[in-house]
Amino acid sequence: MTPHLWLLVACQGLFFTNNVTFIAINGLVGLSLAPVGWMATLPVMGYVVGGALSTGLVAHTQKRWGRKLSFQLGLVVAVASCLLCAWAAYTSHFWVLVAATVIAGYYNANAQLYRFAAAEMAAPGFKEKAVSLVMAGGLIGAIAGPNLASGTRSLTTVPFAGAYLALAGVAVAAMVLIALIQFPPPPAKGAASGGRPLSEIMRQPVFVVAAAAGALGYGVMNLLMAATPLAMQVCGLPFSDAAMVLQWHVIGMFAPGFFTGHLIKRFGTLPIMAVGLALNIVCVLIAVSGVELQHFVLSLFLLGLGWNFLFTGSTTLALTAYRPEEKDKAQGALNFCIFAVMAVSSLASGVLVTTQGWTMLNLGSLLPLGVTGVALGWLMVKQRAPAAA
Repeated sequence: MTPHLWLLVACQGLFFTNNVTFIAINGLVGLSLAPVGWMATLPVMGYVVGGALSTGLVAHTQKRWGRKLSFQLGLVVAVASCLLCAWAAYTSHFWVLVAATVIAGYYNANAQLYRFAAAEMAAPGFKEKAVSLVMAGGLIGAIAGPNLASGTRSLTTVPFAGAYLALAGVAVAAMVLIALIQFPPPPAKGAASGGRPLSEIMRQPVFVVAAAAGALGYGVMNLLMAATPLAMQVCGLPFSDAAMVLQWHVIGMFAPGFFTGHLIKRFGTLPIMAVGLALNIVCVLIAVSGVELQHFVLSLFLLGLGWNFLFTGSTTLALTAYRPEEKDKAQGALNFCIFAVMAVSSLASGVLVTTQGWTMLNLGSLLPLGVTGVALGWLMVKQRAPAAA
């Protein structure tokens, strides 16, 4: 691990500090301002819709100006959007809050590329571990995010407005770190515009499964995580308990980053992704078994653990689907798939938990998990077929 890679780990941590805090508070602020209850998670949805809408623009800026400048632009947008969120909370403007989170999606789309930048900065035999370790940087968010949300909840007269102001400071800190990182130079313009058409890249079985597993795994995680603070509030549990549950969830998401890369190198990508899928199914079974604090803690921890295996595995799998000169368009397409599914899951989260309840929300998540299982099985069969021939 080079010092520059460690700085990228820290940037990943600050990025997920933003994400975890947004998840912890946007639904609750949305619930207090929304015209009707089912709209509560629209600010959560706005964040990922903004990410989906920004993937093409981010791919363009990454190709034209390289990693560093594009990442810095994302952080400038993060500062501006957090300040706008704070103003919306102060003035009780629900739709301004939604618009601000859509704008923040540009930062989300940028920072989602940290994991690919890590692979590019690593030696050929260290790429899986580099991706995994940068993902482990999210542990910073696991600790800082819930504590930031709880500690700044009453910082101002308006609940959680102080948290948005604090997140603007987090983005400024990330700007300083990005400025210190030396990224590999972008490909020459001729090489960057070359490669296969995106349609050809996306038709590869490895790309299809990487996109499906990454998007559906992230979607299920977002579906359940975004609904958790609302469900716990309905169950009469205090916000401090919800913050603690989210903290353990994010620990589950990123603590395995210190060894997921080793497991992938030893056992293979698809088996580790299958373990992640199994952990998510166990999470659902625990969640529907009760609504005490311990049920929320254990199910959300396993949800995070399963997500780590699925998402790190899908990222590693995706690295085999494109050439260096194709990376911007391929990574943009992968992230668009993720954001599109997350947008649907964010809206469904608020609608289902407020109309159908926590149990039906969890049972509904078994459908995308089943699709993920079919995709993994299909690729395993296809990869074994040539070997058996």
